[in-house]
Amino acid sequence: MRTLDKRLAPHLKLAPVLVKRAPTLTLPYDARCKSRLAATLDNGEEVALVLPRGTVLADGDVLVADDGALVRIVAAAEAVLLVRAADTLTLTRAAYHLGNRHTPVEVGADYLKLEADPVLEDMLRRLGATVERATLPFQPEAGAYGGGHRHGHDASFAEDYALAQQVFGEHHGHSHDHDHAHAHGHAHDHAHDASHSHGHAHDHDCGHDHSHSDGHGCGHDHGHAHR
Repeated sequence: MRTLDKRLAPHLKLAPVLVKRAPTLTLPYDARCKSRLAATLDNGEEVALVLPRGTVLADGDVLVADDGALVRIVAAAEAVLLVRAADTLTLTRAAYHLGNRHTPVEVGADYLKLEADPVLEDMLRRLGATVERATLPFQPEAGAYGGGHRHGHDASFAEDYALAQQVFGEHHGHSHDHDHAHAHGHAHDHAHDASHSHGHAHDHDCGHDHSHSDGHGCGHDHGHAHR
């Protein structure tokens, strides 16, 4: 079994005839997000994908096998929602609410496209958008800090989020550690020695709806003791 272990950089221009002759590997978006995958080329050959962690393949990407042969990636047609709106504001609001849920979205000049989901479909209709069910290739926007961006629970999101926090810390002179899972928990304990003592506690609770029915809670507890 051959191993596909290298993706050619998009800026490397190959002779069109080489790309055209290369066997193809058709994958849905979910499979294109996996760096380790047993797959079958469209010609029936079984291969193994062993790519760097966080790799998200796009339609037209060219992979190199361990024997030097080329394989071209094709985005499979899959069940999606095609979102349009009568005005820019409605489409922008739809994009905001989808982004607030860390939903992978393909952004077009006048449309949004996302994986089929009845809960999100209902939300979008309530916002005033027009939603059409279709079967099309799906190529969502890549993460703003590099790499792919799946749902808020996967490894690529964690890497993007960590880098975003690093950038924020560099600009604001401090850093913050965050655990991103189905719930966010932040605990900060500070102890100070002084000539007197007093204590105060602050409890904050905030909920963010980031998925279909998930809730994210943020708890902050600050305790200060001075002696």
